[in-house]
Amino acid sequence: MIELRSLTKKFDNFTAVDHLSFTVGTGEFFGLLGPNGAGKTTTLGMISTVLLPTEGEVLIDGVRIDRKTSEQKRKLSVVTQEFSMRQDMNMDEVMEYQGRLYFMPIRKIREKTDELLDFAGLTEHRRKTVRHLSGGMKRKLMVCRALLTEPEIILLDEPTAGMDAIARRQMWNILKKLNERDMTIILTTHYMEEAQLLCTRTALLNRGKLSKLDTPGNLISELGAYAVDVTEEETLKSRYFTEREEAIEYLKTAGQGAALRATNLEDVFIECSGQKIARG
Repeated sequence: MIELRSLTKKFDNFTAVDHLSFTVGTGEFFGLLGPNGAGKTTTLGMISTVLLPTEGEVLIDGVRIDRKTSEQKRKLSVVTQEFSMRQDMNMDEVMEYQGRLYFMPIRKIREKTDELLDFAGLTEHRRKTVRHLSGGMKRKLMVCRALLTEPEIILLDEPTAGMDAIARRQMWNILKKLNERDMTIILTTHYMEEAQLLCTRTALLNRGKLSKLDTPGNLISELGAYAVDVTEEETLKSRYFTEREEAIEYLKTAGQGAALRATNLEDVFIECSGQKIARG
């Protein structure tokens, strides 16, 4: 289990994360959502100890984690937003380099590489250098590299950013299979469909503070299961209703162009962040 206790990070006079407290259960698929600058990446950085908190602490299985607790840190692996692999290496070389950093026996590295590249559907591309891989292949290779050391927890910072629809769904399938193996996953994403499909619970951050935390289904139900979209003064506005009949009655009076639909996690995100949607 991962526990955040009043986790805070300040950069000079700016508070990026403000007394954040929540727990992530063992084997849970947990989402961190929020607008740009909400503190998602900074939070992952403190969990991984890349960043040190200004206040508060992170515990893994009841033990406070810092840069000196190597046994606890070995339970973690991170996939960053940025591509952090040498462009002139092929997949085998990327994996071997990672394994050697962790003093893994070469035979173990090669066995795990074969297993992971097959798992991610990358085996036929293993001889290509990184510079010749598609964005989706690079993302999947970064996940394979993170899994090489057999972590219990994986931190994913926007792992499908820049992927096309097919590659994104391939990544979703990989992540679901990992979670089915009881791997604890913490994911940041701007794709609300992704969080709604994959995550057992989601935390919505805004300006470094925890705004909401619950299952995607409960967050949607709290807002209202049905939405009616209406354009008013060049701005798209939505009204939410618990009952479909109420939504239909409102729709009848809402004017031309109004539309009824199911509420989704993106609606929750927009309401919590207080953003307005201008008509395109």
